[in-house]
Parts: sequence; C-alpha cells; structure tokens
Amino acid sequence: MKYGALPLTRLIEQFASLPGIGRKTAQRLAFYILTLTKEQAQEFAGAILDAREKIKYCSVCRNYTDQELCEICGDPVRDKSTVCVVEDAKDVAAFERTREYRGLYHVLGGLISPMDGIGPDQLFIKELLQRVQEGTVQEVIMATNPTVEGEATAMYLGRLLKPFGVKVTRLAYGIPVGSDLEYADEVTLFKALENRSEL
Repeated sequence: MKYGALPLTRLIEQFASLPGIGRKTAQRLAFYILTLTKEQAQEFAGAILDAREKIKYCSVCRNYTDQELCEICGDPVRDKSTVCVVEDAKDVAAFERTREYRGLYHVLGGLISPMDGIGPDQLFIKELLQRVQEGTVQEVIMATNPTVEGEATAMYLGRLLKPFGVKVTRLAYGIPVGSDLEYADEVTLFKALENRSEL
C-alpha cells in the first residue's frame, strides 16, 4: 500500500526490513511512532544510534557488549574450562535464560554455508582456536542449530579441535518435554533413542 507521505512510506519500509517483521506489523509500528511526542521519538532514535555506536564484540567470546569484556567473560565465578559454541548472541541469551549453564561462550557470528557464500574465514573460528590453544579450555560444547549448516559447522570445528586434545561434545536432540511421541518425526525419535542416557 502506497501512502502519499513519503516519510511514512520510508518508515514502514525500514520496519519491514527487520527480521520477523511483516508488512502489517511494520505499518502498526510506523503509525505508533507517529503518536510519540517529539522528545519520545528522539529518545527512541537516540537509543538506536547509541546502541549502534557503543555496542561492540567482546574481545574474548565475540558476544555483544559495551565494554572490552562482556559480563559473562568478566564474571570470575564462571567455569572457564567449558566453552559453549553458538551461532549468534541470541543463542547466548537463550542459554542464559535456563540459568543452568555456568561456563563461557564463543559466538561464531554465523554458520558455514557455501550456498550463501559464507566460509570458515568469515566466522570467528580463528579466535576460538586461539582460546583453546591457551590451555584453560577442557570441553567445547557444539551448540549450533540442528540444521544442515549447523551440523556441517559443528563437524568442521570438531575436526579442527581434535589435535588440541579437548573434549568436544554436541547438544543432545530428542523429544521436547511435554510432547507426545506420536507427533514426533522420525529424525527426532531416532536422535532421542541414540542420545538416551542411563537412569
């Protein structure tokens, strides 16, 4: 839908360009922005610019931070012998919500995907190898998504890490808690059987 006012069209298009935002949601957000006072709109725009300017990569794990070290890497009580390798910062947030994992992370910044033109050199793999080489890390947990790209990336990293003598593990896959077996697909059932543990 075209609007006479070009600034409104542009605003809708900017919202629509965000991941997970469809055209209708983009329109709703744009119209909401128009209800803000000038001060509120400036505060909103300022928060975006401020985040863009001040947030950078943690010098150790490549998570987002406004400091040299992120909060997790700077925490003295975290288990520095375990590193959980994830695709992006959203995955760190997901693990942290569980409040169970007490080790460190390493954010790859994507997955190896030749179809999309993403090779190992475009990810933070070299930095992971440097961390492991320092000798503190004893286990690396591959926590990439169970997709073709996620599996390929995990296998590639596993081969690279093998010479360092660290334990390399992969997240277990299986039946989600609270679901019925009859609705599970074959791959999920197979992974659940394969990754079964002793009671």
